[in-house]
Amino acid sequence: MTSKRFFVLLFMLSCLLGLNAQSDSIKSWTIKGENSLLFNQTTFSNWAAGGINSFGGNLGLNYDFNYKKNSWNWDNKLIIGYGLTKQEDFDWRKSDDKLIINSLLGKQLKDSWLATFYTNFQTQFANGYNYTLNDKTLISRFFAPATLGFGPGFAYKKSDDFKINLSPVASRITFVLDDELSQAGAFGVDPGKDLRYEFGAYFDVYYKKEVYKNITVENMLKLYSNYMDKPKNVDIDYTLNIFMKVNDYISANAGVQLVYDDDIKLPYEENGISKQKAQLQVKQLFGVGITYKF
Repeated sequence: MTSKRFFVLLFMLSCLLGLNAQSDSIKSWTIKGENSLLFNQTTFSNWAAGGINSFGGNLGLNYDFNYKKNSWNWDNKLIIGYGLTKQEDFDWRKSDDKLIINSLLGKQLKDSWLATFYTNFQTQFANGYNYTLNDKTLISRFFAPATLGFGPGFAYKKSDDFKINLSPVASRITFVLDDELSQAGAFGVDPGKDLRYEFGAYFDVYYKKEVYKNITVENMLKLYSNYMDKPKNVDIDYTLNIFMKVNDYISANAGVQLVYDDDIKLPYEENGISKQKAQLQVKQLFGVGITYKF
């Protein structure tokens, strides 16, 4: 499947999910979400400082499916993002690609405290490449990597927009279902293996707030420490999203994601020699476009 066809398929999926969510009338469920199609463009003409013409588009889905009945809570979040960018003299390339499912089942103990069991899953849809001047190298693809985390714990839930969860006995499995990447030992798996198992502690925070009229800030922080290998080297995944509403259908969205994982070695050069080491990964996104909320 080409990237363009995949982009269209995701857009159709977002519309179908929105229609299905609106028809849900089960009283115990609270369903809300946002579909966004953002665009960005840069054009230069006789510009003294130079520059490259570019155009890009990003599709985003951010859905919450939350269940509450008596003392039981079940919070589910689906995040899908896919983006393409076209720069002058280059083919279309990915600018975003993610599939994230977070789930938290909780039994209320007292006030806002719950006994919980969490599950989260993350992967991507399309192939990822490291581009050089004349070539490209495959560095990731669907289920290479994919991560699945789960475990019991405790949570503090003030509302659907503010919750903290801690699991001191959390499992995490990293899948690399690609022969070439697994043979290279990518994403922390042993060379030739297609998965890596970790056992440790997991901590996550979710906080969303309207800071000004029509401006909402969303924070998501996830920390993981592997008891079995270098527990002091904590994996960090932090996402900040800013949603700015222009009217009911037009919005501007900005976001940044910071990731540090000691098991993911990225290439760099030192004194002309190519090496690899764990590095802080940074992804930024900004666009203006069409947004549909329910």
